[in-house]
Amino acid sequence: MAKGLGKGVNHIFKDMSPIEDEHVQHLSVKDIRPNPYQPRKIFEETPLEELTQSIKEHGILQPVIVRKSLKGFEIVAGERRFRAAQAAGLAHVPAVVRDLTERQMMELSVLENLQREDLTPVEEANAYQTLLDKLQISQEELAEKVGKSRPHIANHLRLLHLPEGILEKLSSKKLTMGHGRALAGVKNAETANQLAEKTVSEGLNVRQLEKLIQDMSPARKDKPKKQADPHLKHQETVLRERFGTSVAIKKNKNKGKIEIEFMSEEDLERILSLLGDHEE
Repeated sequence: MAKGLGKGVNHIFKDMSPIEDEHVQHLSVKDIRPNPYQPRKIFEETPLEELTQSIKEHGILQPVIVRKSLKGFEIVAGERRFRAAQAAGLAHVPAVVRDLTERQMMELSVLENLQREDLTPVEEANAYQTLLDKLQISQEELAEKVGKSRPHIANHLRLLHLPEGILEKLSSKKLTMGHGRALAGVKNAETANQLAEKTVSEGLNVRQLEKLIQDMSPARKDKPKKQADPHLKHQETVLRERFGTSVAIKKNKNKGKIEIEFMSEEDLERILSLLGDHEE
């Protein structure tokens, strides 16, 4: 199932005609360059080989979208088809040329790729960061634009604070998004890297990694282990999903406290905004 993008690309570019209504040209492969805003950095070999074989047998069924540049054309959408066409030995590819500004090109190409199922969590996070930086919008506005929740956006952006070694493991799918979220709460980079290595080598699932992190907490080392309160653990999960960050509920006799982690001033403002949603 493809990822939905809320109101989608057509909502953003209301003045654009559907592809089928536009003139399709056959452009030389040599005149086309990759998209500089392409969020996907890893193109898996097997699906690409399958598409290459399909193109050899049936040709390209859907034209790529390009923009005229100073030296030929830049791909806006359809880079995987273009790569497969190159591998199939095609000299020309069907294409629709659109007159787009730099901003429109960036936004359209990133949003088009965000609809793909095969983006890694890091590629998705980088795509969100690109939109935030280039469009100068808030996380809330971005969530509305791409049809995702604010916690979903925040959870992905937190991954970008992880050490490079962990990002590589996420990109190569040795670690999952859940693993990344757990490791994002580990403040010491060396410890986080060690935990990531252990997770990969021992095949730990997310719950096992979370327990390992909890057991390493200084507050737990000198205290006898207590049976976790299922209700409090459930509420932690609910709050963690809502705020898109690490949340801890601590209770001692009749008193308790809630700790909400934030990564930056912008992250703090986002959390305060979410808390404000409940003000009367």
